[in-house]
Amino acid sequence: MGNPKAFMTVPRQEAGYRPVHERVADFGEVEQTLNTSERKLQASRCMDCGVPFCHWACPLGNRPPEFQDALFKGKWEEAYKILSMTNDFPEFTGRICPALCEKSCVLKLSMDAPVTIREDEAAIIEAAFREGYVRPKQYRRNGRRVAVIGSGPAGLAAANQLNRKGYEVTVFEKDEYVGGLLRFGIPNFKLHKPVIDRRLKIMEAEGVIFETRVEVDLKSLPGGFDAYCVCTGTPQARDLNIPGRDLKGVHFALEMLSQQNRVLAGQVFADEERIDAKGKRVLVIGGGDTGSDCIGTSNRQGAVSVTQIEIMPKPPVGYNPATPWPQWPVVLKTSSSHEEGCVRRWSLSSNRFIGDDEGRVRGVEVEEVEWLPSPDGGRPVMKPTGKIEVIEADLVLLAMGFLKAELPPLPENAFVAGDAATGASLVVKCIASGRKVAEEIDRYCLSRR
Repeated sequence: MGNPKAFMTVPRQEAGYRPVHERVADFGEVEQTLNTSERKLQASRCMDCGVPFCHWACPLGNRPPEFQDALFKGKWEEAYKILSMTNDFPEFTGRICPALCEKSCVLKLSMDAPVTIREDEAAIIEAAFREGYVRPKQYRRNGRRVAVIGSGPAGLAAANQLNRKGYEVTVFEKDEYVGGLLRFGIPNFKLHKPVIDRRLKIMEAEGVIFETRVEVDLKSLPGGFDAYCVCTGTPQARDLNIPGRDLKGVHFALEMLSQQNRVLAGQVFADEERIDAKGKRVLVIGGGDTGSDCIGTSNRQGAVSVTQIEIMPKPPVGYNPATPWPQWPVVLKTSSSHEEGCVRRWSLSSNRFIGDDEGRVRGVEVEEVEWLPSPDGGRPVMKPTGKIEVIEADLVLLAMGFLKAELPPLPENAFVAGDAATGASLVVKCIASGRKVAEEIDRYCLSRR
């Protein structure tokens, strides 16, 4: 800890977002950066706690006190080395991680102003790429081959770790581009896709083989491999099977988000295929991050209005006694997309989609619900109130989460990582899972020698 009193004299300073009127006109990343001097000051606020709860909360086991100290002292390469010991892709988590570490920072508890760990992490890895610290390395091969099925964050992390251990790794991806959720699920305004491509070039130079447009049948895995890592994610979105579901204009959120990312990559879609919010009243059903991404995308496409509804009650603002520090706080979250313009409502259940004579959606009948404590202390019980209204909409996006994949029986040399193993989760947890499974595969292969 370079400055033991910095947390008392240096206030928390976030880089913040680009102005709303500017950022809604494009799909460039919304987040700004601090200059080097300001960033080092922010790193100086870390108190190097005797019990680093930031380390405890991070699924990857990142070590913020160590890399913050190196950053404060201007030792950027050392900071990068410390960070990359536990995190394969800081350029991803530094942009899109909800920063569980910051919510458990002691400064969060004491003054509600945690160290800017996530932004500092992003600054370190960007400096590392800029200064040439991130260079391809060659690893001695052990003569064994591993197939990684799926190229999302878990698959990429597993492939990266296995490659470094000397395995010949082939990553199979069913889509036309590598990246999975990172590529198709996260909008460009949160994660610019050249950031992914930059990392893939490093991995390819280090020996990882990527095969795109390859649909692997998990019941008949490709031959010639000593082990398999299944990272197929949670491809099935949760549906809303109510009357009118087949109306035109009702789509899964990921249909819109992935198509928009493909459009930005240069692909062209016919008018009848295009999911476009321009000039439309948009209703997003689901109050999570995916719903937020739909809001930001709709506003950039030129929606007339955007409304987001959630069946659960509105979370507490600021503090929730049910999730005290250092737990992850379940409180109201306002994203950059919410700031760009939308109406948010809670405790609304959807009864039916309403269409016109041409079979297009024109609204959704919703009903206000109450959530009552369960008599047995379990999940609260939902009670309809009978208060019904219609929300007008020309485009409805279903963002209600994803179903955990049902995998077929797999051979003993096949291991499952990421969302395919746990259900929908965070990118940082998927990276951690990929690293963990890479260790398991290594132990398995070593035991077979």
